[in-house]
Amino acid sequence: MISPRNERRARPRKLNHCRRTFLALVLLVTAAVVLATSFGRHLGSHAHPATLAQLLKLSPTRLSEVSIAQADLLCASGLRPADEPDLKQCMITLAAWASRVRSETERHRYRFEQNPSEFENSSGFFQMLMLTVVLAEDYGVHYDQRRMAGPASSRMDDRFFSDPGSVFLGGLLGPQRIGTCSSMPILYVAVGRQLGYPLKLATTKGHLFVRWDGAGERFNVEATSHGLTRFDDDYYRHWPFEVTPAEEAAEGYLRSLTPAEELAVFLSVRGMCLREAGRLQEGAQAFAAAARLAPGCQSYQKMRAALESTLGRPVAKAMPPLNTTGQAARN
Repeated sequence: MISPRNERRARPRKLNHCRRTFLALVLLVTAAVVLATSFGRHLGSHAHPATLAQLLKLSPTRLSEVSIAQADLLCASGLRPADEPDLKQCMITLAAWASRVRSETERHRYRFEQNPSEFENSSGFFQMLMLTVVLAEDYGVHYDQRRMAGPASSRMDDRFFSDPGSVFLGGLLGPQRIGTCSSMPILYVAVGRQLGYPLKLATTKGHLFVRWDGAGERFNVEATSHGLTRFDDDYYRHWPFEVTPAEEAAEGYLRSLTPAEELAVFLSVRGMCLREAGRLQEGAQAFAAAARLAPGCQSYQKMRAALESTLGRPVAKAMPPLNTTGQAARN
């Protein structure tokens, strides 16, 4: 029991404690409000389409706010409903992988600083080397051996696009960790962009590759080789197929792609998967959407025309909505 004299001494201590507690609560609430406001502004300034239809309605400016991984995964939606990748889980996985790449890169940065010539005197090369090593060794990312065909054996009927998991990010982020030149470059760019790397996609005939273009450096990265290999532009004029100057101009080969052109590539891959599945009308519509996004690429228009010729009729320009089975809804 506190005596009157001690009570007078204890009360200021209690009041001071209450004041400190109150001030701490005020600071916590203020911080929470600031964070919530900042987070809300962040969400409001970025596009977050939940469906392919929503993605295709975005303006070019808004498309630049969509992550390359999200765009790729949405273009795979409805191709195989029974094995549909979980978009949210895929994005969580990518963030975790990017965090691992960041920590391993910082852990080994002393090697570059002590001997930069070991990494071609290129900070960008060192960072990309760490990215490829972590993805391959820590997460088992690898090329789908079933689709490792040389240029001489590549044909329109080789079934390369018969498994969407091998040509979209879902296959790399799933348990099998398999991909091809249609998906492995996307993974490199998706992880690298989360780390702030100036990465672009570029195309050549029948192939995608990665380009580091910024921070005072520009070089191409071959995402499907063992380890890290970089080549100049002229290499991709001869591999995996010969490219004529006319083809390079007509298809926009070897240029760094814009976000709209990246989406067009993913839609063309979607179109090829739909063609393999016998869903020709949907395939033609995917190529039509790709052609609108990248009018400088003639092959999208040619593929649409070829599918329309097989169907014996033109197709609607708009892609139909998908129902719960992944098939196009019928009007």
